Amino acid sequence: MSSEPQKAYKDLEFLTSPDARTVRLLAEYLHPQRRLRQLRVKDTIVFFGSARLRSRADAQAEKELVISAIQGTGKVKTPKILLDQLQSAETMLEMSRYYEDAVELARLLSEWSLTLSQNRFVICSGGGPGIMEAANRGAHLAGAKSIGLNISLPFEQFSNKYIPPELNFEFHYFFMRKFWFVYPSKALVVFPGGFGTMDELMEVLTLVQTEKLRKDVFIVLYGGDFWNKIINFDELVRRGVISPGDLQLFKTCNTPKEAFNYLKRQLTDRYLRK
Repeated sequence: MSSEPQKAYKDLEFLTSPDARTVRLLAEYLHPQRRLRQLRVKDTIVFFGSARLRSRADAQAEKELVISAIQGTGKVKTPKILLDQLQSAETMLEMSRYYEDAVELARLLSEWSLTLSQNRFVICSGGGPGIMEAANRGAHLAGAKSIGLNISLPFEQFSNKYIPPELNFEFHYFFMRKFWFVYPSKALVVFPGGFGTMDELMEVLTLVQTEKLRKDVFIVLYGGDFWNKIINFDELVRRGVISPGDLQLFKTCNTPKEAFNYLKRQLTDRYLRK
């Protein structure tokens, strides 16, 4: 006697096949939508930034390990590989200030958010290490929940320990992850980062510039000394590829307090005043 046929939505081989790609795409849209709705999360403040940056304590410990290795060689001339490691460790220690600033800014925003109606302006990150961890950590220090939108990658990415399980998501598709960064967001803070961070920044700037977002999203570039060297926005204006008014699409801030005051003022005026 033949067995009962299996329902398609219970067929794991089918669901993981190329034929069911659209089903998986819909799942990455509907699953976060359902969970955020259940938890009454409507507004977020998104933190972007490098996964490679570390806390000051971790960066200092790494530098001390390299110094110990140099001292342990007993050589008059330090091997080049150790000198390169020392330079890298010193750079990471210098850049660790952005990690610490992200923790502080997320803490300030979360403490303010807790004084508002339930689940307003929840901190959201990419869910991994570096600046992402710092953002979730700052919210955790404030006693607030935060969101982590993780993605499966062959390196760097793993969920940090400061994300509550009910708000910890795992994505396969970059564009669905980007959608959930932007859709509930009311503000974005972009810390120093590499290709991924710049990709996220440019996509959001393009959406705002072309008026594809039917809401106000306040964009903060954090760390003028970094971004002004990495992207010459004034030169883009001079060469006529962006308009002078496009420089008003974002605000550059250099301290947690400056960024907090700007975002609090803008979000209050736009979303909290009746």
